[in-house]
This record gives sequence, structure tokens and C-alpha cells, in this order.
Amino acid sequence: MAGQLSIAKALNEALRKSLENDPKTLLMGEDIGKLGGVFRITDGLQKDFGEDRVIDTPLAESGIVGTAIGLALRGYRPVVEIQFDGFVYPAFDQIVSQLAKMHARALGHVKMPVTVRIPFAGGIGAVEHHSESHEAYFAHTAGLRVVTPSNAHDAHWMLRQAIASDDPVIFLEPKRRYWDKGDVGDSADLGLHAARVVRPGTDATLIAYGPMVKVCQEAAAAAEEDGRRLEVVDLRSISPIDFATVEESVKRTGRAIVVHEAPVFMGLGAELAARITERCFYHLEAPVLRVGGYHAPYPPSRVEESYLPDLDRVLDAVDRALAF
Repeated sequence: MAGQLSIAKALNEALRKSLENDPKTLLMGEDIGKLGGVFRITDGLQKDFGEDRVIDTPLAESGIVGTAIGLALRGYRPVVEIQFDGFVYPAFDQIVSQLAKMHARALGHVKMPVTVRIPFAGGIGAVEHHSESHEAYFAHTAGLRVVTPSNAHDAHWMLRQAIASDDPVIFLEPKRRYWDKGDVGDSADLGLHAARVVRPGTDATLIAYGPMVKVCQEAAAAAEEDGRRLEVVDLRSISPIDFATVEESVKRTGRAIVVHEAPVFMGLGAELAARITERCFYHLEAPVLRVGGYHAPYPPSRVEESYLPDLDRVLDAVDRALAF
């Protein structure tokens, strides 16, 4: 597996390995078989593993997830694809009312090894309902694990870890990063829910996940030209959150800026800001700041660049934090 792969190819290889390693693993989704998925993440898998294990489903997200729940009850390990982020809402009741609660409802006797893959967030010039960032809904739901990779190595190994989990996992794939390439190692170097410091620094901590990690790395590189050393933490997991790594970083730098593509209002940044303030109050040199999308429906593609947080908006928050 070692070598340079795009995130899309790394995910494809993770699905292939999971299908090879466990005959009870199967894939379900709209157009994932003969077409190989809209983003070609499942390309070639139906040809190699057959229509009984890589299943083209009707356009019915509630039915897809509901069927996956039934299969999990029968001992299978289904991996379902929601074609685009905004299409998950018809399946929302199945996910939050059934999938997330079956383990608790059965007092731990029933496992729900279902992975729900969702290409999420914007930046690809798509039409309405194709660029949503709805991670807060799922993170708020007890019983779900919610994770998102930002690079090819994590995409591959986190997906394999998610599929191997006996708990339901919402696996959010940053669609505008599908074609970014990176090294994929021959083994996982972190647990599924561990955060990673991707760039060390001393002056402030940028905390991000999914598509915004690259933006924060670019902001840190630009800030270094002005003599500012910014630390970048990739959360990787949204629920649960590795608060220990975040806390250690913020205590070291004294400042924190949380960056996500979803709207700032009621976003994950609010929970992170509250926890950081509780745990790091006497180490903070400035309030915890948040950078994110606006509290408005995702705009048409012509103006989405004005909606998406970018390097300038991150650096503006850094300026405000360092001004205290």
C-alpha cells in the first residue's frame, strides 16, 4: 500500500481491502456498481467482487440505511454511500432514531457495524444540496462515531478502521480534496479518534478537520513569512473529540482559532471553544476565535468562494488573536 495516492484512490483501496478481508463486508449505494460512484470511489469493485457485494440501490436513502441496519442485525458489515451530503436527510430518521440507538436499546447485546460514507462540504462548483456541512447534526447524536480525514493516508486507514468498528460510523469525505495526493503508509499510525498535530508552532493553535486542514496549513505557511509560528491540529474525529491533544496544544501556544466550513452559528467550533475555555482558561492569552461559513443556505456555485473560509479569513482571525 505504501506510495503516493489521491484521497479518492486511497478510499477505493481501503474498500477493496475490507471486501477482501471479510466476506461479510458489502457495499451499497446509488450508482456505486457499474458506474463506480459519482466520484469513482468504488470504481472496479463490482466487477471484482460481484453484484451481491457491491450493490446498486434505488434512489432511496432511507431504504439504503434501513436495509443496512437489517443486514447488520444479520451479522453483515455494510458500508453505504450517500451520493452527496445534502441527500442524507431522507435517511436522517433511520440514522438518528434507529442506527444510533440500537446498541443502547439492546443493552449492548446488538452491534451495529454500519459505515455511512458521505462526500461532504463544498468547493466543487456543484448545484443545490451538493455542498452541505452537516457534521454537527451527527456529532450531537449519541451512539454515532463521526470522523473525517484530510489526507490520503488517513483516508485509507481511517476508512478501514471505521469498517472494522462494531459501532456505526459516519465517515465524512471532503469531496474537494478527493484529487489531492499524498503518501499512504503500510499501517495505521493513530487510532480512529486521535487528533494529529500536522504542523508544530508556538504562537497560536489552528484547529480544523476535513477540507479546512489544508487551508490552515497554507495559512500557517503564509504566517511564517511574517515570523509567526502557528500550530495546526487536525481533529480527524468529530465525535468523540481528542480533547487531550487540543488542550496540550492550546496550553503551549496560549491562543486558539477553530476553523470549519460549516456555519459558525451552533457549529463544532462552539463546543471546542467552550471546552478549551473551561480547560485552558488560565493559559489563554486571548479569547478562542472561530472561523467558518455564514448562517445562510449554501450559495450558488458562482459565489461559493465568498462563502468558504479561506486563507485571508483565517489570517484575519490570527491577527485578532495576537492583538490581545
